[in-house]
Amino acid sequence: MMELSGERRSVAQLPWLLLAMTALTTAVGIYNLASASRPPSAPMWASQIAYFFIGSAIAVVVAWIDPKLLERLAIPIYLFNLGALVALKFFGHKAKGAESWFVVGPIRVQPAEFMKLGMLLMMAKYFHDDHRPQQPTYGFLRLIPPAVIALVPTALVLVQPDLGTALMMAFTTITVLLFARPSLPVLIVLGVMAVAGAGVLWNDYLRPQNTEERFTIIRHKLKKHQDARITGWLDPTSDLKGSNYHAMQSKIAVGSGGMSGKGWMEGTQTGLRYLPEQHTDINISVIAEEQGYLKCLGLMVLYAGLLLAALGVAAGAKDRFGAFVAVGIAAMIFWQVFENIGMVTGLLPITGITLPLLSYGGSSMVSVLIGIGLLVNVSMKRQRSGL
Repeated sequence: MMELSGERRSVAQLPWLLLAMTALTTAVGIYNLASASRPPSAPMWASQIAYFFIGSAIAVVVAWIDPKLLERLAIPIYLFNLGALVALKFFGHKAKGAESWFVVGPIRVQPAEFMKLGMLLMMAKYFHDDHRPQQPTYGFLRLIPPAVIALVPTALVLVQPDLGTALMMAFTTITVLLFARPSLPVLIVLGVMAVAGAGVLWNDYLRPQNTEERFTIIRHKLKKHQDARITGWLDPTSDLKGSNYHAMQSKIAVGSGGMSGKGWMEGTQTGLRYLPEQHTDINISVIAEEQGYLKCLGLMVLYAGLLLAALGVAAGAKDRFGAFVAVGIAAMIFWQVFENIGMVTGLLPITGITLPLLSYGGSSMVSVLIGIGLLVNVSMKRQRSGL
């Protein structure tokens, strides 16, 4: 009877809102893929279901691992993923100008997706171990180790080159560092860096010039396609057959859907293949065209519910490791949603970022579900040490 009672308590402690939002968002993604990958393309929705079950099985295992063991595994998980990123240089498959995947037969694995989780676990371990109640804020010296923990894998992803994923890792890192309560001088420096970044953008792309020669700070170091994406973002009407083709076709699809959409499998932009990567990077354009603005708004509600549930797990965590893991995963999902929707609507540059649980891709689906498993772990097996 006592064992049965314990099982009932465990079930009651499950973050049901988080699980419901995850399942509903995934279902919307699979339903959408059935239209986005209509014949003559392969039935990608079937593969996505398989990825969901694989990711869910791993998430269940992760959810039931003892939190102390998970904390001890943070270092080997981080190092293993670092090794995988380095191995890409020797054994990686090059596609679309980047060495980002291992390919074995029909199986494609993108290590950067799992590196994000390894990085978050390692940073959470650092902030847990470094807790000093007498020093509640973090100065520059104490922030050097977590910055290095994040900088090394981010640099390895950047040189693949995968600028989009590297940016998402950087934004997630900044969010985690802010959650650690940095000191006022650190916040001032971060603010100065943000202003400096805006200055670089203005100098390299927006500053009026009277001659053909322009002094640039980083523009001359970017890949040609990266430079074209930023230029196209700042001038949406330029190069509509080249760098701005993705963004323009996506905005046409979003606008043509109206409030209620054209109907499932009735989208012309989708059906005529005007949308590049319509099953991966910009597949929310398919939803906007076929289901309309109101259902896209409903999808945003699902993501908002998922993020609020993740933050609720962080707020209820009884140890710093769990709190930092939960905040990191919430930040990871938020920034991907923010960037993906921003690039689809033309508010942000095209960077090739998937939409969590919605875009087609095994590595993306499995890594996000592992993240959900970590959130369930924090929710169900909280430690006694205080924050």
